[in-house]
Amino acid sequence: MILTNLWKGIIVGLSASIPLGPIGVICIQRTLNKGRRSGFISGLGAAVADGLYAFIAGFGVKIVMDSINEYQIFIRSIGGVFLLFMSYKLYVTNPGVQLRKQLKKKRSGLLGDFFSVFALTISNPITLFVFAVVFAGFNVVDKTSDLIVVILLLIGVLLGAVLWWFTLTSIVNKFRGKFKLRRMLYINRVAAILIALFAISIMVSIFFDKSI
Repeated sequence: MILTNLWKGIIVGLSASIPLGPIGVICIQRTLNKGRRSGFISGLGAAVADGLYAFIAGFGVKIVMDSINEYQIFIRSIGGVFLLFMSYKLYVTNPGVQLRKQLKKKRSGLLGDFFSVFALTISNPITLFVFAVVFAGFNVVDKTSDLIVVILLLIGVLLGAVLWWFTLTSIVNKFRGKFKLRRMLYINRVAAILIALFAISIMVSIFFDKSI
């Protein structure tokens, strides 16, 4: 049970971090411009912000689970549509354009790298909604969940996010001399397809969940 909840958290953390939106572009830019340490520290800023939002969403879902259960169909439907919209926006967005703009900006220290990305991530409340949809939609957290279960899930989210930023910045740093912007577009589109499949699975689960 412990490993299961930790693993679920890692999957959620990876899923939230992989799409190459503005945060991913900034981390790649800093890796190319200043090295892996700068890119990874920037990613840690995003991971900590995601962890805080996951904490709020996890305990919020646990507290209001009775109300959520009454509106499971509505919540899963809206959440699925929202994630489908996100996947569409991600699919048609070219991160290379964003990266070219970022490369022209001034350099900052490691603390500046961390807090700038932390502030950018925490200022986007959509992240909170995404975590709430995932936790409630798949019953990852419910009102019977022990405190330790929720905490393990949140640790997993943080580990998943950190794992992604470490992997991404390591790969970009290793191939920085051969790095092509077009590859970022391909990564974005693969991530968009995965998110779309995830959204569809949330909506399809409405028809098979006997607890609704």
